[in-house]
Amino acid sequence: MKVHGVPVERPYWLDTIDHFNPDSGSELPKTVDVAVIGAGFTGLSAARALATRGAAVAVLDAHHIGWGASSRSGGMALTGMKQPASVLVARFGIGRARQLFAASLKSIECVERIVREESIDCDFSRCGHAEVACKPRHFDAMRKEAELLARDFGHAQQAVSRADLARLVASDAYHGAIVDIASARVNPAQFVFGLAAAARRRGATIAEEAAVSSVEKGSRGAPYSIVTTRGSLKATNVLVATGAYTTTTPEISRRVIAVGSYVIATEPFPRERASALIPSGRMIFDSNNFLHYYRLTPDSRLLFGGRAAFFPANEKTIRESAEILRRGMVGVFPQVRDAHIDYAWGGSIDFTFDMLPHAGVHDGLFYALGYAGHGVAMATYLGERIAAAISREARADEAIDSGPLPAPPPGLAGSAPWFLPLAGAWYRLLDWAS
Repeated sequence: MKVHGVPVERPYWLDTIDHFNPDSGSELPKTVDVAVIGAGFTGLSAARALATRGAAVAVLDAHHIGWGASSRSGGMALTGMKQPASVLVARFGIGRARQLFAASLKSIECVERIVREESIDCDFSRCGHAEVACKPRHFDAMRKEAELLARDFGHAQQAVSRADLARLVASDAYHGAIVDIASARVNPAQFVFGLAAAARRRGATIAEEAAVSSVEKGSRGAPYSIVTTRGSLKATNVLVATGAYTTTTPEISRRVIAVGSYVIATEPFPRERASALIPSGRMIFDSNNFLHYYRLTPDSRLLFGGRAAFFPANEKTIRESAEILRRGMVGVFPQVRDAHIDYAWGGSIDFTFDMLPHAGVHDGLFYALGYAGHGVAMATYLGERIAAAISREARADEAIDSGPLPAPPPGLAGSAPWFLPLAGAWYRLLDWAS
């Protein structure tokens, strides 16, 4: 896949699945019970659950199955939220904080159950994760957080001192780590295509290359009218499941911040060399706000990602970020400075203005979004939860107890990226100051 050492600007994961052709030929159904916009983890999980209940479902995607974050991530199904448990306790009190943390554990169980029920071959494994401390005071804070989780949430983690770090990761860059064995790894492309196959088996229609240009509510309870590049259809309910790529529903899209995330993958190493880099086999991420995360792939590549740039990905930012990430990788692992980079890619992840996931109904439209880098499991879980709400088996506000979807502060709409460089500079300053 390399041309004179130039990395392929494409998610590595897409080259681990059988070749696919987008479904661009078949006609759309005229009417459905539910139209799902977005064929990623959220939309396909919801479609599977809805079709299982007998609903007529059409999933509409502007590109192909898993085109967005669902095939561009590191494939990490992590415990917890983007916000630490201590922040959740301070904001919501211990009761709701426990519910939110419990939702993160249930989300991993949800992925594990679907993989088992649908026999999806996607390298799912409860390999656990390790958060590594970039500074001594980070490790002190991480240990206090682990003590809180053990004492008040009944969730055990393990602190690893700097002296014992070699059994986790072959790097001198860190000052300790916290290990959580409940997290899981997955090949995200294989998983999202497995979800699509499962939804289709249950009767859902998945229309690729069907970009939605408008969603209009009919008068007096009439169905929604949805216009796509492949035709129009009517739907009783609409689920917006496009995350950071939400554009056609303004009242929802203005509440979403699309933040760039970038990844590189090395050439395959000999298995012994790869295993020596991360002897524990854990997934790793560091304690910085401008963080790095990394793991090994089944074919012994080192996959290394992070917030190399806050802007969403384009050709320029991918190339620049690939070099930034390569330098970061060599800073962590000087022993791989000679490694070829085979793949480099980027994408956008969705943040809300309170940095929490949300699901519910806004202006009549169902939604689930705001995963902030925890979308592999949480998106799958909330897809199922919001499907129950659409089916009137649960209230929409019971999908996750994070409150209403927050509106942007005055002058800060999610679709206006002018503040992202300022945010990036602020987080870099925090990392330096801490």
